[in-house]
Amino acid sequence: MNYHHGLTLIIREEGSPSNQVYDAAHLYLPSIQLINPSTRTIGVTKTPRRETVKLAIESGEQVPDTFDCIDLNWLYVVEKCPDGCVERRFELTFQKEHKDKVMTFYLAYVVRRAEVIKQESKILNLRKVNSYDQVEFEHPATFETIAMEPGLKRKIIKDLERFVSRREFYKKVGKAWKRGYLLYGPPGTGKSSLIAAIANYLKFDVFELELDAIDSDSGLKKALLSTTNRSILVIEDIDCSVNKDKENRFTLSGLLNFMDGLWSSCGDERIIVFTTNHKDRLDPALLRPGRMDVHIYMGYCTPSAFKVLASNYLGIPDLDGHGLYGEIVGLLESTKVTPAEICEELLKTNDEDDDEDADAALERLVDFFKLKKLEGDKPEIEEAKKQKMDVDVNNVNIFKRETEEERREEMDVKVNDDIENK
Repeated sequence: MNYHHGLTLIIREEGSPSNQVYDAAHLYLPSIQLINPSTRTIGVTKTPRRETVKLAIESGEQVPDTFDCIDLNWLYVVEKCPDGCVERRFELTFQKEHKDKVMTFYLAYVVRRAEVIKQESKILNLRKVNSYDQVEFEHPATFETIAMEPGLKRKIIKDLERFVSRREFYKKVGKAWKRGYLLYGPPGTGKSSLIAAIANYLKFDVFELELDAIDSDSGLKKALLSTTNRSILVIEDIDCSVNKDKENRFTLSGLLNFMDGLWSSCGDERIIVFTTNHKDRLDPALLRPGRMDVHIYMGYCTPSAFKVLASNYLGIPDLDGHGLYGEIVGLLESTKVTPAEICEELLKTNDEDDDEDADAALERLVDFFKLKKLEGDKPEIEEAKKQKMDVDVNNVNIFKRETEEERREEMDVKVNDDIENK
């Protein structure tokens, strides 16, 4: 294609914030004439979750396109700079007379098409904040498969749907279009699985932020800018990361500004999820609405949650009529056992019989619950023994005091008798 009066737009890969047009081009171009007469090389990948191969443009390759009778040409370039850094960019060339239409309508069309392609592909991305590296997010968790109380699931889904449908409302009231969730509770109760279920439900990319790697308040701002719209920012173990005693770290005020200050309004339709095993260790300033809007307790396994696990692992759709269910309910209500522990037990197979049926698996679980109950009762038994020993010791001490006092009284009587006799 020959452009006598051509204009070339340079669309570079950016870090913080990311270049939305560059990201969109990577999704859009494989959907048009990626393989054309001038093509020499093309990237091909496939992950276990994908049903088909994924095509990607390689450096030096060109892709022609047409929009509203305008001929355009895309060129992908990857160059290594003298300082060792790698620059990636697209060069979009067209006749200069069409610049207004390309800038106003065509690039917006590419971004919209890329968003549709992403939604249709159902493939999400997982990446670390401030990193170009990313992998396809293939976590299988959904709201149907996670072990959680049905009522709590419905509340979370309703809150998510309400959030994503209120773009104009957030704009009208002058609030940043974001939502903060705090997931708290013991380890192994499904916090990570819930995050994956939310991402799969909303089709949002996931960004992981390690606060220990942030060395200043400006680093927090840079981290926020590196995330994209329609994404989930995950900050795990927030109680372990906020340490005001360490030097060369971000401050609490910097974290608060990151959560609901002016910088938090950079971008739309974002969800920030914090996790902790110890909610009581968090500064109250972190917990208020606008920062952590929704607090979700992830507790030990309940009978309702166990039904989901039994269906997932054992194929038992209705556990209510099973002969062991009543005993299981009683044990779950009196035993602290996490969904993760139950899943691990359900993954085990009988060494002597790999075709163990559901009844045998439930019997093993009953034995496991009984063992867990005994382990949970031990501290209480030890405490009771200790209290009994303290009572016994106190009784002995009281007896000793009473005996010593009686002896002293007897000695006083004898001394008085001797004095009177004299």
